[in-house]
Amino acid sequence: MLSYPSAVGLSTRTLNHLADLIRRQGRWRRLDAGQQALLALAHLRNGDTIARLACGFAVSVTTAWRYVREAIDLLAAHAEDLNQAMRRIARLAYAILDGTLIPIDRVADQKPYYSGKHKRHGVNVQVIADCKGRLIWASPTLPGTVHDLTAARTHDLIDALTSANVMTLADKAYQGPGGSIRTPFKPRRHRPRLSHRQKTVNRHHAKIRAVGERAVATLKDWKILTKLRCCPRRATAIVQAILALHHGPTSQNPR
Repeated sequence: MLSYPSAVGLSTRTLNHLADLIRRQGRWRRLDAGQQALLALAHLRNGDTIARLACGFAVSVTTAWRYVREAIDLLAAHAEDLNQAMRRIARLAYAILDGTLIPIDRVADQKPYYSGKHKRHGVNVQVIADCKGRLIWASPTLPGTVHDLTAARTHDLIDALTSANVMTLADKAYQGPGGSIRTPFKPRRHRPRLSHRQKTVNRHHAKIRAVGERAVATLKDWKILTKLRCCPRRATAIVQAILALHHGPTSQNPR
């Protein structure tokens, strides 16, 4: 079987951070902590398959799978929850709320995961960005059939943002939440056409809110999220692990 070298677009600091978490477990491993961390990062960042990584690192597929799972669980335990993230969000001039679908393979119980909006199976993730589009927080996943507004309410995002008095811009999918959430004007049956002022407001709203797409792009820069090929119940741990890596050693307090 042929093998080839590859690169992972992450800093040495990120590698050392994950290696330190692994090293603290104190267990013997076939690979040292640095190599295990590199294996896991190649899976998350590059989307390399377990079989390919097993070949490249000269370990069995079972061992490679176990190393990746352990690294993801360690990182996920160090990701910020909403209460911790709100300390930073509360200091923002305003926040941007958006939802995205992470595609998944079909599963036996596929109906809850099929998104009619996106016409594909996936899991729903709610993303909060700052005014420059930087990723601040990503939610646990929900089945793809869940509407964005329902997802935001399920995660208590609306109440948390309103309690912190943070003005939050969101798209039409979040229409009618109240609180500090601001959405564009939407035509209604008794008001089929928007006024000139409302259209102007919508254009400015869209221009500002569009910056939040950068946060979604930041999340999906991790190629593992191009299409998850694992059990959907593992999706939350993977997203939280990526969030912990994104914020780096500053997110070291386990929940």
